[in-house]
Amino acid sequence: MGVMSEAFSVADAAELAERDAAILDFEDRWFTSAVPKDQAIMEHFSLSSARYYQRLNQLIDTPEALAYKPLLVKRLRRMRTQRQAARSARRLHS
Repeated sequence: MGVMSEAFSVADAAELAERDAAILDFEDRWFTSAVPKDQAIMEHFSLSSARYYQRLNQLIDTPEALAYKPLLVKRLRRMRTQRQAARSARRLHS
């Protein structure tokens, strides 16, 4: 099964733009970096943190990203939904 899923991932990566695949790969392992995440984003992608997160949020809504890194994409979607719910709750209680 591992070989099959590995081949599936390689095929799906081909459907993703190279930079988008790199963003997903980075997001999956950024915590191993010795430098702060903002600095690593600038070094790897020449993007501000705001632009990086805008792209990441667009990317995790695509079926290609879900097929390429399903666990990561599902976790990021869940975290985004939790943040949105927390913001809505704060507004309602303000």
